[in-house]
Amino acid sequence: MLFIQIQKIKEPIMQNITLTIGGMTCQGCANGVSRALKSVAGVDQVQVDLAAHRAEVAFDATQTNTAALIEAVEDAGFDASL
Repeated sequence: MLFIQIQKIKEPIMQNITLTIGGMTCQGCANGVSRALKSVAGVDQVQVDLAAHRAEVAFDATQTNTAALIEAVEDAGFDASL
């Protein structure tokens, strides 16, 4: 008897958020925030605005969430909030 396992593939649920980032003082800091966010599974796009102290993030909500994004920024040594 042959059994075939069928896995249901989740469709991506794309979300966009803007995080307020504290502690960025230079372009190197902005690059560090960008790298930290891009390292999170499910993140599709990141734009960090040093002057405005913000990061816009597009991500797949089936793979990650806002709390994980904030944690990634904080683990990189910066403050982050919605």
